[in-house]
Amino acid sequence: MPSTDLRGTTPPARGPGEPGAPARGVGKKGQPWYIEIPILVVIALVLVFVFQTFVGRVYQIPSESMEPTLHGCAGCTGDRIFVDKITYRFSDPEPGDVVVFEGPDSWNQNYQSIRSDNPVIRTLQNIGGVIGIVPPDQNDMVKRVIAVGGQTVGGCSPEGAILVDGQPLDEPYLNEDPTINRNPLNCGFGPITVPEGNYWVMGDNRNNSADSRFHMGDEFQGTVPDSNVIGKVQAIILPFSRIGTISTPDIHAG
Repeated sequence: MPSTDLRGTTPPARGPGEPGAPARGVGKKGQPWYIEIPILVVIALVLVFVFQTFVGRVYQIPSESMEPTLHGCAGCTGDRIFVDKITYRFSDPEPGDVVVFEGPDSWNQNYQSIRSDNPVIRTLQNIGGVIGIVPPDQNDMVKRVIAVGGQTVGGCSPEGAILVDGQPLDEPYLNEDPTINRNPLNCGFGPITVPEGNYWVMGDNRNNSADSRFHMGDEFQGTVPDSNVIGKVQAIILPFSRIGTISTPDIHAG
């Protein structure tokens, strides 16, 4: 039964669109779940792809070559690190930076594909690699930049420190005795003049790192081209007990 106003009269009916008319579309159902869920999944995957392609991604440390800065070993759970892909769009890697890079050809001789031999699984892994939820099938490595293009690296100071442009480096992060008892093989090479646009890289665990020293006979004299650099290691994000940022010390301060 129509309602009445305070004057006791029945208000006139209102047509669609007129003030006071019932709103249309209220309670209208959205897309069915079997359409909405795939759309949300696609949007999430696109966002992951964009983030990991242009902003940064997470890598796991697989070996001991960067001890004690980054933890990793056979059979253990290595550190998870966040690698920033933006910084080097506006600047170049500097001595002391910890970087992730794709190994040049001479670094890949012992590399084994991480993809399955099953063609179906391999296809799914390749798709996952494109969108960033599966590691890329390439020989990505993490080392510290020791010298950049134009600098000369190699030779030992009387205290056993490596020389760059004839001056000993100050390397507080090394996993070795900071005295004359250092392994002379860790600095007794070269000297090598780094080509412009390339980087000489070494692991912090000098006694257990297959770095630039082991590739001096290749076309880049063991150095890594700028085009192979993926990004800068900014932080350890897992495990929780090791969360923290990765600093860039002034290794030429000494």
